[in-house]
Amino acid sequence: MNEEFSIIERYGDNFTAKEYITNPAIGREEEIRQLSLILLTPDKSAILTGKPGIGKTAIVEGLAYLIQRNEVPDALKGYTIVKIDVQSLIGTVTQTGDTRIQTLINEIKQRNKFILFIDEIHTLINSNQDSSLDLANMFKTGLGRGDIKVIGATTTDEYERYILKDKAFTRRFQRIDVKEPTEEQTIDILMGTIKKIEHQTGAQLAYTPFIQRKLMTFITQVNKEFNRVYETAGRYPDVALTMLSQAFSEAIFDNQKIVTVEHIEKAIKNSKAIYPDVIKKQIPIFEETFKDLIEQEKELRKDFLYKDNE
Repeated sequence: MNEEFSIIERYGDNFTAKEYITNPAIGREEEIRQLSLILLTPDKSAILTGKPGIGKTAIVEGLAYLIQRNEVPDALKGYTIVKIDVQSLIGTVTQTGDTRIQTLINEIKQRNKFILFIDEIHTLINSNQDSSLDLANMFKTGLGRGDIKVIGATTTDEYERYILKDKAFTRRFQRIDVKEPTEEQTIDILMGTIKKIEHQTGAQLAYTPFIQRKLMTFITQVNKEFNRVYETAGRYPDVALTMLSQAFSEAIFDNQKIVTVEHIEKAIKNSKAIYPDVIKKQIPIFEETFKDLIEQEKELRKDFLYKDNE
């Protein structure tokens, strides 16, 4: 294999080589179990379906995380999971004249213990470009023989609209219907993601785990389905994670390394994902719920200002 023309090396995102600060798939043990069982089934690949923003990609990362830690069945140990975007597969390799998709298929066949992850897999079938109309057909042979193991992800609507129409393609996949996490699961996801965001930003969230959980509960509840703007920002956990990340951004914007209740309040006030009238109603509730913290921090700021002026 000529690495110079490697589609995997050039366009792939190796999930099993990533640094994971925390488990990226908190609360998704059952979906990972189903995914593992399908991948262990001869001649079958997996497809994750569900609403946007519910963490389908995180489930694949969760499997990669477990592979890194050798916490998978023996038959899955040592596997590599690589994500490649469909758009990267359209066209030809200039140096060889071969199509990129065929080059990728040939490359995968030469690799042992390899799983290809394709997000928005419906675009293999749903394309108006002549050069990509045969992408699904080119995968079928390898999938049918078990030469290629694929994890696909798509929304429920796109799956029913495009993929179900292609019976030969559908037969090679076993579907996992991914549900939106519950409020309690979303709170757990937020709690588990704090360390990751702290690592990414260099800022830290203040308070004890008890207070942090109380704050994560508020963020989750303020992002309930009926509060969201036409669902444009996705679902749990995506909308809640966005608000948590915004709180860290507010702190960094203020040149502060500690994220406080003030920054979380700003993130709620500035959110574009929930209705303005909901924000207007929730801010007084937030201020009442965390009144003691807000007052304590006001006093601390006064003390600092006093010391600076001495």
